[in-house]
Amino acid sequence: MKNKITLKELSKLLNVSVSTVSKALNDSPEISQKTVERVKELAALHNYRPNPVAVNLKSSRSGTIGVIIPNIANVFFAKVLSGIEARAQEEGLQVITYISNESYDREVQIIDHLTSGFVDGVLLSIAEETQRKRAFDHIYHLIDYDIPVVLYDRINYDMPVDKVGVDDAESFKKVTTKLIKKGIKKIGLVSTILHLVNGKERIRGYQEALLPSMKEHIAASTRREFLDEKIHEILIDDKVEAVLCCDTESTMRIYRYAYEHNIRIPEDLKVVGFLNEEITSFLTPSISYIEQNPRKIGKGAMKLLGKRLKGEAELNKTTEKIIKTKLVNLESTTFDSEH
Repeated sequence: MKNKITLKELSKLLNVSVSTVSKALNDSPEISQKTVERVKELAALHNYRPNPVAVNLKSSRSGTIGVIIPNIANVFFAKVLSGIEARAQEEGLQVITYISNESYDREVQIIDHLTSGFVDGVLLSIAEETQRKRAFDHIYHLIDYDIPVVLYDRINYDMPVDKVGVDDAESFKKVTTKLIKKGIKKIGLVSTILHLVNGKERIRGYQEALLPSMKEHIAASTRREFLDEKIHEILIDDKVEAVLCCDTESTMRIYRYAYEHNIRIPEDLKVVGFLNEEITSFLTPSISYIEQNPRKIGKGAMKLLGKRLKGEAELNKTTEKIIKTKLVNLESTTFDSEH
């Protein structure tokens, strides 16, 4: 017989979490007797019956992890997945991969599917559209259902979950500071991911590193025409001596623009990008980049989730693990004294 009401609907009527309803129905000592009685009375009134499949999966581990990747075409996320898979094998766990394609609706659909209880935990990098909307209720549904969640890469959100990523602000702050110490006085920044938390953090790091006497030179937009106008402004009008690029697309835009306008790299312009080493090897001159260690991010996320599943993590305390980045200096940041 089909339930007259779901666990989620009960929680809304009672104005408590799904977790509280579930624990109350199972006479958990964590829940007060008064709340237990309220929950059971409403459940009986609406003829609630627990889903036997979900209950069985909840009580006995499935040995399966759900991984939500925002963009599989991005080499960075492919490497993160590689790290997740490697660590999952060590933990004896199976991985089911889902791709949100940076879509809020698709991410919601995936997470609704995962709350059915057939995965032990979820590794998630939040989709671009979800970040734009700032709509995270579906992620909190996982938490309410007591499904452990670890955020990876896109982690600057105040959620009661474990997180693994890099310090984007600190990464750009360090690079900007190094260029200043080399005598560079005009440093620009280009970004097509200003709407993403990572992009915002990279801009913040750049801004914090600039000396009081230095002016900001920022070209940031998701619209190609506007971005090209801003790139022209900082390279041609402002004549910046160095550019930090927040993502692969902005790096390649700068590289192409410099070529088309006879701006020599590195003689006239130093360039640092957030891109992967495979791309840099095909460029002449090669582009210096910030190594994010995506495989370490993947392994670290899986390791945290493994601890949570084995009961080795503190119940009411979350962990944030920061993977160190490093600047890989190639031809685009060569100075005359280094030739």
